[in-house]
Amino acid sequence: MLQLQAVTKTFGANTAVHAASFSVDRPMMIGIIGSSGAGKSTLLRMMNCLTPASSGEILVNGRDITKLRGAEKRDWQSHCAMIFQQFNLVPRLDVVSNVLHGTLNRRSTLATMFNLYPEDDIIRAIDILDRLGIAEHAPKRAEALSGGQQQRVAIARALMQDPTIILADEPIASLDPMNAQLVMQALRDIHEQDGRMVIANLHTLDTARRYCDRVIGMRQGRIVFDGTPSQLTTGVARDIYGADA
Repeated sequence: MLQLQAVTKTFGANTAVHAASFSVDRPMMIGIIGSSGAGKSTLLRMMNCLTPASSGEILVNGRDITKLRGAEKRDWQSHCAMIFQQFNLVPRLDVVSNVLHGTLNRRSTLATMFNLYPEDDIIRAIDILDRLGIAEHAPKRAEALSGGQQQRVAIARALMQDPTIILADEPIASLDPMNAQLVMQALRDIHEQDGRMVIANLHTLDTARRYCDRVIGMRQGRIVFDGTPSQLTTGVARDIYGADA
């Protein structure tokens, strides 16, 4: 289903990701952990084609997505939704319009310019918001919501794409513990109920242990651990975060 083969990303003389390799043969919830600067965000951005790989292959059902260009790349990005730490919503737009932006890749330029959406899409957007417990906020401006609510709007926008894979880049880094739990549970429910693959960059071992089926640990651009949450021992944590962690 998903296979990374020696994927590397360099920025000048610096190597952000070094020969990362792993494969996933079925939908799972995967946590990628490591210190800041370990290469986690760069790895996800390469999977979504937001950042080109310097070398290596990223195969999805046998197709190397690193070679996609133009319309083919945009089509892949519609099937591989991205959720960001800073939400990336349009603050002055209402919540439901932000969710409907998840359909932009399949809409005409004219419809986009005039903000025209089919009734079925509007109903579906509200249904997704209801599923995430924030349907009552649909008419509000996104900037009026709390951080946790905005992140759930971002998740709703991702679901609006009907993606095969959801990539979440530090989705709870700026949230308080209660909202972090709501967001992580929402991602877990999406994996379990929809059968979608979810890959999330995370900072804490406890979050990875609680919500993920599989954990990948990165240190200085390299994958240094790939296993189950139960295998995240103190020794493994030191390998990932350093001896002083």
